[in-house]
Amino acid sequence: MEQTVRVRECRPDGTAQVIHVRESACSGDCHKCSGCGAAKEAVVFTAQNPIGAKVGDLVKVESQTAPVLKAAVVLYVLPLVLFFLGYYLGTLPGSFGVLGGLAGFSLGIAGVIAYDRLVLQKKNISYTITSFAE
Repeated sequence: MEQTVRVRECRPDGTAQVIHVRESACSGDCHKCSGCGAAKEAVVFTAQNPIGAKVGDLVKVESQTAPVLKAAVVLYVLPLVLFFLGYYLGTLPGSFGVLGGLAGFSLGIAGVIAYDRLVLQKKNISYTITSFAE
């Protein structure tokens, strides 16, 4: 996964603090359509700096794809699978019916929250500055 960011601070340990400004899907041109007035969100994170980028440089940063895909599976697939499993088990004779689907979905959401807390503790996504942006 690659994105363009600006170097905010260089550190002596070979890393740099970078900032990425996220815009809404409509690109924030609300004056063109009299739209929502979506705010831009700034995300600050630390990246390895093997190319020696300086403060203010516009650079490209790459991250590992596997942790991002794993998080997407946990976020989107786990609650859905547990919903259908709970719904199926809820339709068996002597069970609670549709409440099984709700219970399965709730269990999936609890799994997502637990995974999110685990990822926050591990901080397993690493970023590397790969090149200067044009």
